[in-house]
Amino acid sequence: MKREKIRLEYLLNATSKNILWSAISTPTGLEDWFADKVVSNDKIVEFHWGKTEQRDAEIIAIRAYSFIRFRWLDDENERDYFEIKMNYNELTGDFVLEIVDFAEPDEVDDMKELWESQVNKLRRTCGF
Repeated sequence: MKREKIRLEYLLNATSKNILWSAISTPTGLEDWFADKVVSNDKIVEFHWGKTEQRDAEIIAIRAYSFIRFRWLDDENERDYFEIKMNYNELTGDFVLEIVDFAEPDEVDDMKELWESQVNKLRRTCGF
């Protein structure tokens, strides 16, 4: 079954591009909102949730202060990825966090809820 591409946008009242970039691109930043533990070994990143769940991802593209794109190593389709992108809106002075991910058609709503929950946690921990 072909997975659907999901594109989500979240307005953040972020005041610092450095804080936001750190939150989406460093192990310490990702541990604050995305996973319980994050270990980076060059381009391979281990994400840990709880005591037993772990998934490894490869950083397949990155542009400082713009976006980071990961591919889960256990994904069957090598074209699937998830991307976290930050865009600055000069009119409002806010950042827009754009998430691109893939999900099975019957899991799209669950995936959207998961990202909503994670981004809300990002807002709380970083004060956005």
